[in-house]
Formats: sequence, structure tokens, C-alpha cells
Amino acid sequence: MADVIIVGGGLAGLFNALLLNRAGLQVTLIEKKVYPFHRVCGEYISNEVLPFFDQLGIDVAPFKVSHINRLEVTAASGAKFSYPLDLGGFGLSRYTFDHYMYQKAKAEGVTFLLDTQVEDIRFTNNSFEVITNQDTLTAPLVIGAFGKRSNIDRKLKRPFFYRRSPYVGIKVHAKINFPDDLIQLNNYKDGYCGVIKVDGDRYCMCSLAHRDDLRKYGSLEALQEKIICQNPYQKELFDHAEILMDKPEVINEISFEKKQPVENHILMSGDTAGMIAPLCGNGMTMAMHSAKILSETIYRYYRPNRPFPAQQRAALEQAYEQTWNQQFARRLWLGRQLQNLFGSNTMIDLAIRSLNQVPALSRSVMERTHGKPFGLSNPFSFAR
Repeated sequence: MADVIIVGGGLAGLFNALLLNRAGLQVTLIEKKVYPFHRVCGEYISNEVLPFFDQLGIDVAPFKVSHINRLEVTAASGAKFSYPLDLGGFGLSRYTFDHYMYQKAKAEGVTFLLDTQVEDIRFTNNSFEVITNQDTLTAPLVIGAFGKRSNIDRKLKRPFFYRRSPYVGIKVHAKINFPDDLIQLNNYKDGYCGVIKVDGDRYCMCSLAHRDDLRKYGSLEALQEKIICQNPYQKELFDHAEILMDKPEVINEISFEKKQPVENHILMSGDTAGMIAPLCGNGMTMAMHSAKILSETIYRYYRPNRPFPAQQRAALEQAYEQTWNQQFARRLWLGRQLQNLFGSNTMIDLAIRSLNQVPALSRSVMERTHGKPFGLSNPFSFAR
């Protein structure tokens, strides 16, 4: 029996696995796919993670990542807002980074069950049963890291799952003529596309679109031509792009609604606990930061081979929820408000004009949607 079962092998799941394994817990991670694989993601990481990476011995330099220090937001009208990113960040594909973290965690002793589908999670008698398509596993703790939307959300009757989201996410890698130090958000009707250089000689273009537009035009290619390429900056990129993937990576019903970091005693992490709007450009960073917060909280309240009474579990859950909300709740709320601006050509034109004319507003938005450098509170507890 593991001390903790992690459901989902994205960045939140992988970082929780690495940290808790280093803290002496027996960790089993269940992932429905087999590494390496693509995920719908903007693939930007803020430099706020660098102290954390140093503590964990994670070096991304061999991947020859891009170094991003400029942001541009554009409108279908051709209007543009430019802003220097003081902290900055880098581009790194999930295909590369998730696989790297999987190999690292596996080499250090994390148990992985790949190509395995979790069908249900049940909590009874102060313990969990995790039912998969192959077996039933038990553990005192379960971490939910199954991403933006999952069948497990339906099993848990999470409220956001029953409110249909109109958003479709589409990601491709391509070769394009684009600055290596820039992240660009190109707005169009009902959505926007983020563009960034990632590892290797390739660029990520990750689009958000409305399902009604996809239904109206009938295919991703037609959606690109009729809607996404309304933005002249995005049209220029697509017109001269060499697509490097056999087909786009697509995810339906992306929800930005509020979620709870603890559901039925399952400790949620990353997008499963709360998804920041992509225009804030920090989903990968938030996933890793949330894993850091959760692993540290588990370490404070849980020890292997010792009794774990219900009141101790309740204290763990309360502490995690409080810390998570302190760190992310306001940021996610602001992201949801900004999300409402994008997709409307009129509103984004007004927003760009306001940001260009009021520098203090620009600084305020950047500060409130991005975090500060972070690291482990007690790195010796998670030393390799």
C-alpha cells in the first residue's frame, strides 16, 4: 500500500511525486497515457520557478530553452500593446518537460502506472480506494492532478463540471518567423492565440476558440481561416508556418470557473484545483507552485507508518486550503475577469488603448497576474 496515490501525471502530479518521494513517502502515480506525449498548453514558464528548480537540481539549460522578456497583446484591428517582462520566463514544451520529470521521478523511486485509467475514487473508513481499469489500490492520501476536466470530476459531482464551457483549446508546434524573446497573445472573435518559442527550433501556437464557431465552420482548418486569422498578426504567422505535428492537440470544454482545492478529502493540485486564464501565461508555474505548497503541507501533517487520525487529516486539509487560497485565489479571480475582455474585438481594443495610455495600469495588471520567485521552505526535508 502506498502512502499517497497521485491521479494524473502532468506537472502538478509529477512535482508532488518527486517531492513526496524525497520526503520518504511511498508514492504511486497513475497516468492514462504513456510518456512522452503532447498536452494543450501555452508552454511558458515564469522565472519565478528558478529558485525552486535550483533546490531540486532541475536544469533546463540542456534543452536550449528560449528566454522570454517581452509581452505583446494584439487585436484583430491591428492594435497592439507591448510590455517588458521584468522577471521574464522561458518556453519549454510539455512533451519535453513532462517526460524529463517522469524519468527523474522514476529514477528516484516513484512507482508509475502508465496507460491506466482511473474509474473512481472512494473514501471510506478514513482511507481511499482508487479503482482503475486494471486493479483497486488503497492509500491514506490521494492527490487529484488529473487536469482541466476529467471523468473523475463528474464522479465527484464537482459543480463546474455540470456547467458546460464553450471553450476549445488547440495547440500546434511549428516553424515560424518569430522573435525568440517574445510571448504574443493575438486576440480574435471569441478567443485568442498565444505564441512562444519553446525548446529546439520550434514554436508553440496555442489557441482558445468557441465551440459554436468550430461547429459553424465544421473543421479546425476552417476555424483557423475564418476566425483565428481575423487577427493580422496571427494570419501572418499561420500563412508562413511549417506545422511540425501530424495533427493538432485538442481539448474540449476548458473551464475557468472556481474550483475547490479539497473535494471529498482528495487534495487537488494544479489545474484540478484551479485553472488560471491562459492570457495570464502562468499555468505551468502555478501547477509547480501548487505542488510545492501541497507537498510541504503533507510533510507537516503526515508521517509514514504512523497513525493518521481523522482530526489530523482535517487539519491537513484546512491548512492546505488556506495556504492555496492565500497564494492563488485573488490571482485566479483576476484572471477570470480579464478572460471576459478577450474574445470581444471592441473590448480588447479598449483594453489595449487603456494599457498603452496608462502605464500604471499596465504595471498593476502584470503584478497581479504573476507571482514572485519561490522556493521550498525547508529544502532539507526534500533533499535527494
